[in-house]
Amino acid sequence: MDGPSSPSAEAAGTVRAARRTRNKPEDRHREFVRKAIELFAEVGFEAGTRELAQRLGVTQPLLYRYFPSKDDLIAAVYQEIYVNRWKSEWREGLMDESRPIRERIIRFYEDYTRTIFTPEWIRIYIFAGLRGVDINRRYAAKVEAEILRPITLATRQSFGLSGNEPPRPEEVELFWTLQGGIFYYGVREIVYQFPMPVDRPTMIRNAVDTFLTGVGPVLTHLAGRETEDNAKR
Repeated sequence: MDGPSSPSAEAAGTVRAARRTRNKPEDRHREFVRKAIELFAEVGFEAGTRELAQRLGVTQPLLYRYFPSKDDLIAAVYQEIYVNRWKSEWREGLMDESRPIRERIIRFYEDYTRTIFTPEWIRIYIFAGLRGVDINRRYAAKVEAEILRPITLATRQSFGLSGNEPPRPEEVELFWTLQGGIFYYGVREIVYQFPMPVDRPTMIRNAVDTFLTGVGPVLTHLAGRETEDNAKR
């Protein structure tokens, strides 16, 4: 008859059970993606699957079972860092006419910067641009469609201008300047690690106030010019 299990046997069984849990395909997939994020954020997209496999302590053939190509791995990183962190409520908040436009934009950028101002987010984004990886194009298209165009329409309405027509390219470019300025604050803070004498909430409020002070006359001018052009046709 078997006697009671010894403490060492029970511990060994616990370790084996833990290993089985960690080695589930979904857990291993998440671990591979997490390490890929660390690697790309550290050295950029020059790094390949061989280096990643070495960091993981696995063979390349095993890594290829999960990611048949480097492009597949990059797609998984994009999904984890950029898609999974995206919040649908950002657009909803920007279009909420019950709040003043200033409050809407400030609230958005406060939450948005809390989400993206991390080393892995910003460093991977910059490395992707330098290497021509399509992360930047895909993400910029989403920002324009889901953030900047809604901001354009909402800001138009706040100045009493028609908000039904699709935003003009010149209008959208105005809002890219606001987006770009706030993003570059994050680059200086996170990538360059400059001392930031102005805290982030103050920077956002000042940037939005400055932008809204100047954008109204420009939007009004563009709307008037379009009216004149339509009348000439």
